[in-house]
Amino acid sequence: MNVLKLVLVWVLLGCGLASAHADELRPGYLELTQQTSSQWQMVWKAPIRGGLATNAHPSLPKFCNEATPKRELVAAAVVSVSTVRCSGPLAGQTVGLTGLDSSFTDALVRIAPLSRPIQAARLTASTPMVEVQARADRWEVAKTYFVLGVEHILTGYDHLLFVLSLVLLLVGGWKIAKTVTAFTVAHSLTLIGTTLHLISVERQPVEVCIALSIVFLAVEIVKAKPDAPRLSERIPWLVAFAFGLLHGFGFAGALAEIGLPEGEIPMALFTFNVGVEVGQLIIVAAGLVALALVRRFANAQFRKVQIGSAYAIGCVAAFWMIARAVI
Repeated sequence: MNVLKLVLVWVLLGCGLASAHADELRPGYLELTQQTSSQWQMVWKAPIRGGLATNAHPSLPKFCNEATPKRELVAAAVVSVSTVRCSGPLAGQTVGLTGLDSSFTDALVRIAPLSRPIQAARLTASTPMVEVQARADRWEVAKTYFVLGVEHILTGYDHLLFVLSLVLLLVGGWKIAKTVTAFTVAHSLTLIGTTLHLISVERQPVEVCIALSIVFLAVEIVKAKPDAPRLSERIPWLVAFAFGLLHGFGFAGALAEIGLPEGEIPMALFTFNVGVEVGQLIIVAAGLVALALVRRFANAQFRKVQIGSAYAIGCVAAFWMIARAVI
């Protein structure tokens, strides 16, 4: 069991060292909006981190000519806006990116023809191009942002560790479900408010506080006593709601880096939130299964595993907190 705890500590510390800013989403964002029968506006947002800005470039059919783009630096990404003239229709043609490989992040593409539904898709190293459909399905936007939400919670290590900490701290599936729901409601509120520009906060202090929230839960796990429940055990939904407001600002910052599809913002926000909730449920289920296995096969060591996990999570979160404060 000591070996198990040591492995857990090193795995979690490895995650921490690899991702001090774990709340970042860095896919590119390519948007083609038709203005006339032959003219399109192209927006290419390429994050600097991850290599897209220097290695990936939009790819269009040969009968399309791009004017010199206007470029500016926005939120650690290079945004290029240009006019594209095409001598033929894009329907049935392929558009996408050249220069994508497995070492870079992926990209979202949005195609908005005149008088036809909008098409949205995800570009990866294995599928860098997409065919422009004559009749695009509007629900592609929902699918794309749903998957993005699921992946963000599963690879956004700070949110993942926060949810795992709740599973370690609380006893009872119903109590955990209510607490995670409160967390979801809270981060949805600040995510929507920030995305719609109703509220605004600086990102760096938010990231520091998100890491601090994980440290807080780790301490609560270590100090927990069956005969003297702490605040986070007595009213866990309130604690989760308060910290969820902070995490929502983190989600909003991540979405701001990639952009939202104009005209489908409500759908994108809704499906992104649903994806995050599904991802959280996956984390909760996996955590409960792991704890059930420990109780079944090493129940006498359960408290040691719980404390060892809390120390590992706390160390990672403390590293993030310091790194985010000084970077």
